[in-house]
Amino acid sequence: MVNRSPLPRDTPAGGPGENHRVSELSAAFVRLHARLAPVAFVPEVRLHQADEPIGLWELTEGEFRSAQPPPFWAFAWAGGQGLARYVTDHPELVAGRRVLDLAAGSGLVAIAAARAGAAAVRAVEVDELAVAAVTLNAEANGVRVDAELADVLDGDAGDAEVVLAGDVFYSEAMANRMLRFLLRAARSGARVLVGDPGRAFLPRDRFDELAGYDVPVPEALESVRVKRTTVWQLRPGRPGAAG
Repeated sequence: MVNRSPLPRDTPAGGPGENHRVSELSAAFVRLHARLAPVAFVPEVRLHQADEPIGLWELTEGEFRSAQPPPFWAFAWAGGQGLARYVTDHPELVAGRRVLDLAAGSGLVAIAAARAGAAAVRAVEVDELAVAAVTLNAEANGVRVDAELADVLDGDAGDAEVVLAGDVFYSEAMANRMLRFLLRAARSGARVLVGDPGRAFLPRDRFDELAGYDVPVPEALESVRVKRTTVWQLRPGRPGAAG
């Protein structure tokens, strides 16, 4: 999921070595506040995960409370778990292909694609901490994922042959931008799959169902212990049609 989370107060504002220092600080933050453990529904993959969500949310907000959403990178959300399970069980989907994981969060879906034999995997996030988490998690699983700090939704999917997105239809504004991007990718020839646990803003009429799973989730996040999660494939629609 896409989000913006704050960096520690001593993050430098500019100058030589800024990116390297930011990366070091972010990686240290992830290691300190998230524990490496298997993912509940995809135990083949290990991620740095927070044990207790509320405390970490308060920590990352702190004095930066303004408009900062929770640290989505620290949890394996149901949509991502379902999509990663599908990719793991159907490696032919990505094997030998170039893959883009949008709003990558922890990198779970990207790592599953890399483990399944993708030729290249690009994981895009708008949060520096998430990019650090993706990098650390890929290393922990022994795979190569190119983690990128960027908002690409007004652009295109580049040379990606498969586009994956887990749990991205959680707000109306995000859903509108995401759908337009995914439609452009599909109309350019990419296969587009999303994992969604029944979020309100998923445009179901645009998708075909591929699989359904009962995914274990932290009760503190979802108010339930299991979320019914569906993997969908986007129908490209007519070239030039409104997104």
